[in-house]
Order: sequence, then structure tokens, then C-alpha cells
Amino acid sequence: MKKELSREFVDFAQRRVKLSRFSALMGFEVEKLFEGGAVLGMTTADHHRQIHNVMHGGVIAALADTAAAVAAYTVVPSGTEVVTVELKINYLLPVAGGKVSAEGRVLRAGRNFVVVECDITNHEGALVAKALLTFGAAAGNEIGGAARKVGPARPTAVTTRKRSKR
Repeated sequence: MKKELSREFVDFAQRRVKLSRFSALMGFEVEKLFEGGAVLGMTTADHHRQIHNVMHGGVIAALADTAAAVAAYTVVPSGTEVVTVELKINYLLPVAGGKVSAEGRVLRAGRNFVVVECDITNHEGALVAKALLTFGAAAGNEIGGAARKVGPARPTAVTTRKRSKR
């Protein structure tokens, strides 16, 4: 059973997604968070369409990437940043309109990499794309002499080991 995270985490994740002007322009919304996963949604608009009047594959890939990144943030230690290092996507059906959802689920969270799968479905629940992503994970940037805090303190599935001094 998936342990849902609090409204505080959902609100934080939504604010974080909105920091990306692209994600805000695309209309990505955080709908649900659980430990090891996230569901993001969007509604198809004219600016999402390509020449054949269906949603552009790049928009679908960006939604998958964003949902997977948010999922990865639910399992890394606070203060860790993630960045996409690999994205593979299969497009299965065109999206002509309506709501689209992306559910990212962490498959493996290691100290340096997080692997996430993402299912993208249309408003009827049909699978329109399937993605597999790998994220690099590293401690956050130093800002003003203090480590940047990525989010509220949360339980994590990843343990960190102290390195021995040599």
C-alpha cells in the first residue's frame, strides 16, 4: 500500500514545480504524492499541440520527466537535488485532447542515482506513453553559507553512509 504524504508535501511540491517557468506554462499540477511516487496532471490546450493537432511528444516527455523528478524527491534525503541524466520514452497512443496524468514510481533509489518509471495516461485511463528515467542525486547547492533546504523533513527510503576519513 502506498503511504500518501501530507498536504504540506503536496503544496511544497506544487510550489517547486511552479518555480520552473516551463512547467508553469505547460500547466503541470501536482495531484498526489506518496513515498516513492507522484502523480502530476495537465489539461491539453492549443499550445500543447503539434502539426497533426495532437499533443506534442515533447510536452508528454516533459510531463513524465517532471512527475518522475517529483517522485525521486520523495525518497532522497532533504537537501538533495536531482537532475535527469537519462530519459527513454515509448509513445503508445496520440493525445487528441482532455486531461493527461503522469504517475512516476521510484524503482531504485541509490546514493548517487534514482531510477523511476512513469506511466502517462489520457482522460479515459488509457496508457499513452511509458517512460524510464535515471536521475543523478547530489547534495544541494550552498547558498549564503548554508545548505539549501529542498523540502520539509520527511521519512526517506534512502540511507546515507558517512564516509571514513582517510
